[in-house]
Amino acid sequence: MTDDSEDPNDDVQYHLEVSSDDVADSVLLPGNPERVEKIVDYWDDHEVVAEHREYRTATGAHEGSPISVTSTGIGCPSAAIAVEELARVGADTFLRVGSCGAIQEEASVGDLIITTGAVRQEGTSKEYVREDYPASADHRVVSALVAAAEELGYDYHLGVTCSTDSFYAGQSRPGFEGFEASGSDERIEALREAGVLNFEMEAASILTLASLYGLRAGAVCTVYANRVTGEFRTEGERKAAKCASLAVTYLDAMDEAVEDADADQWHAGLSVDR
Repeated sequence: MTDDSEDPNDDVQYHLEVSSDDVADSVLLPGNPERVEKIVDYWDDHEVVAEHREYRTATGAHEGSPISVTSTGIGCPSAAIAVEELARVGADTFLRVGSCGAIQEEASVGDLIITTGAVRQEGTSKEYVREDYPASADHRVVSALVAAAEELGYDYHLGVTCSTDSFYAGQSRPGFEGFEASGSDERIEALREAGVLNFEMEAASILTLASLYGLRAGAVCTVYANRVTGEFRTEGERKAAKCASLAVTYLDAMDEAVEDADADQWHAGLSVDR
């Protein structure tokens, strides 16, 4: 006999405690719950609609576009829960907003990295699909993030991210008392040689789940550390939030242009007037 007392498809979601009336179609996904208040500073208005565990959700508008934000905590397992439950109440577009460590010299502290795809060096997405399935960002979301970064005048880099389950060993940092994981140096060097731009801890699962479910996702992170130069500063924290919020407004305009043109997909031949 099954227990019907915990139905994950109930309207009020088990972890996030949101329902279908609580969230917009587009949701920003920072890790830290404290970032929610910093993100909504750029919006026209907002209301905190739910708060449970690491998940804090607010909904409002940015330049007239409906928008929500849900914090996910640290790592892919909790980020995947957020995507699952937000999708179940109607969200269809997800923008990871956070900080990262760059592993290429040209990505300076304070720059933005806009993810086109992610190395799945984490375990959560492997629970869903085979390891060689790509974690790709939606092309429309990437275009909107680039347009927003250009409008805001932010320095940004476009490319591949590596998502890990460990801030220390998984990102080739020394652990307690100088512990180094086997192959740590070789792993980070191989990623550098492959042109991977940065380490962070959520994008791969968000992108993979969105792709599997026919949804849209992307990621933008502010560089806090450069592993090549040794530079580290919590600088430009709000850049990613501002870029992602503006990207949602661009996405609304892009979607409207697609609809007006009776096109199947967004492409460069469609004009955007936001």
